[in-house]
Amino acid sequence: MSFRESNARVLQGLQGNLQYVFDALYELGVIDPVLKADWSQHLEAIEQNSFKVRRAVEIVNGCGDDRQKLFNELGRMDPSTLELLAVEVAREYAGFHTRSVVH
Repeated sequence: MSFRESNARVLQGLQGNLQYVFDALYELGVIDPVLKADWSQHLEAIEQNSFKVRRAVEIVNGCGDDRQKLFNELGRMDPSTLELLAVEVAREYAGFHTRSVVH
């Protein structure tokens, strides 16, 4: 499976309120370091750990709009998974913004 295919599958699965996920990741201290990091390494890691990222997305989706449950579930994840999830959320936000501006 190519990076584009595996990445598309991850993003297709990310549902719900991205703002809740972003806020929880921010509160956990994940966002700032990821924004300053070299994303090429994270993108490679997403490809190599696509199962891990998909599992994190499933957990996030299972939380629905329950912010406390989301925060608790994210708090149980290892830091590397949280970083990969943060990259996915940021990329999804960027894609949404691009689609909104274009249309």
